[in-house]
Amino acid sequence: MWKCERVIGADLDVEEVLGVYRASTLAERRPVHDVERFARMLAGANLVVVARDEEGHLIGIARSITDGAYSTYLADLAVDVAHQGRGVGRDLIRVTREAVPEAKVVLLSAPAAVDYYPHIGFTRHESAWTMDRLSQGQS
Repeated sequence: MWKCERVIGADLDVEEVLGVYRASTLAERRPVHDVERFARMLAGANLVVVARDEEGHLIGIARSITDGAYSTYLADLAVDVAHQGRGVGRDLIRVTREAVPEAKVVLLSAPAAVDYYPHIGFTRHESAWTMDRLSQGQS
């Protein structure tokens, strides 16, 4: 079994969180090699929910940015593959939604997870757009 709770992202052990990202395969699409940047990602998220097993090991995390009233961007949902398929991700999303019940939850799915989100109540939105970050030398 596990327990989900809301925490302060900046208070988390960055290496412990990086371990979950690596164990979840989300590390393939996140800057896990840049610990300082990753720490800023945790600190900048104003809604972070973690899942820990009975021994207190971190097994999942939902990292979001929200205004608390209208929208919540669920930036990351990472669950250790050894714990996937048991409802950990669903619980992380449930606690996230309970923290901001008036806000719509929006996310960008990893390619391998596109079939997961409709299964747990998300609706596909065809007009989402992204813009990559400015790289060095761009104005």
